Amino acid sequence: MIQGKKNWLGLLLMALLMGVTGAVLLRGQPLSLLWASMKHLKPQFLLLGLLMMLGFVGCEALCSYQILGRLGHKVSYRRCLGYSFVGFYVSSITPSATGGQPAQIYYMSKDQIPAAHGALNMMLIASCYQTATLLWGGGIWFFAPGVRSQMDGGLGLLLLYGAGMMILLTVGMMMVMFLPKPTRRICEGTLKLLTRVRILRNPESARQKLEHQLAEYARGADCVKHNPGLVLRVLAVCMIQLGLAFSVPWAVYLAFGLEGHGWIQVAGIQALLTLAVCNLPLPGAVGAAEGGFVSAFGAVFGESLVTPAMLVSRGISFYSFLLVSFVVSIAVHLRTSREARERALQEMTANQTGTRVKAVRRYLNARTEEV
Repeated sequence: MIQGKKNWLGLLLMALLMGVTGAVLLRGQPLSLLWASMKHLKPQFLLLGLLMMLGFVGCEALCSYQILGRLGHKVSYRRCLGYSFVGFYVSSITPSATGGQPAQIYYMSKDQIPAAHGALNMMLIASCYQTATLLWGGGIWFFAPGVRSQMDGGLGLLLLYGAGMMILLTVGMMMVMFLPKPTRRICEGTLKLLTRVRILRNPESARQKLEHQLAEYARGADCVKHNPGLVLRVLAVCMIQLGLAFSVPWAVYLAFGLEGHGWIQVAGIQALLTLAVCNLPLPGAVGAAEGGFVSAFGAVFGESLVTPAMLVSRGISFYSFLLVSFVVSIAVHLRTSREARERALQEMTANQTGTRVKAVRRYLNARTEEV
């Protein structure tokens, strides 16, 4: 699962983007000056940034722990943390983070959690996460006008695109969950149009997948209606989760010993920047995230420090945890494979024992009849 062809292609694409991004952003930046600007960083604030990212991953694990528990699965928080690291890793190496949720559902199913429940868990988390992203972005945009002034020019267009895509995704998900009949008509009309213009070559297969997805969303809507408190708790955890991620540049700001800008300004810029680039079809938004950081945070860190700050901030929030999540994902893969072999061996032993017991019973019955 982790080592699929698509994931390797994602890694290669990300490596290529990293190379191009590094060449563009570091052009004219002597390594000696970069090192001189970073060697006096305060390590306690770098550690704070790493702890924030650990909290980011841990918050998603807490969401899964709550949802799966409500669905009747006694899964430990430690295993939920493993699922979250798998999601972080696979999302980071696939365009638009499309591979993370299927990978998590796969490993949940390896732990005897039905795929339908795993999909419902991820769907509820995705709905709350998208809503929380819009709440953060909207709150910063309307209540912190000094922050939105940093999102001008190309960043403004990216923010418009990202916010528009996020709103469409969230509204679409809500429609599918709570307005199934109009959604079905829209989807069926779209399938007919795609078939008519010969874009869709296998309409029957697409219709079956559509029915499956609609059924999943119907289960999600039913879960939301019967557990409104659970959804509110998950949304609150997602708000905290994003707040931790948006605060990483603030930790870097403090690590450089800078003053003059408050937390809301630094975290607010990161919130709008994340909203702008999160839906771009790039693995981990590599390239756009780095370039956007340099452009948006120029007034915060200053021209001489913004590139080193970008390297440190992205190093903490993305690249270091990409490595950590890769290691944890391998561990999860090995654990689930080992436990699957053990279950198969136990079933084989149980079957063999059952066969022997039946043979003994037949022999005793035969002897009883002879007597």
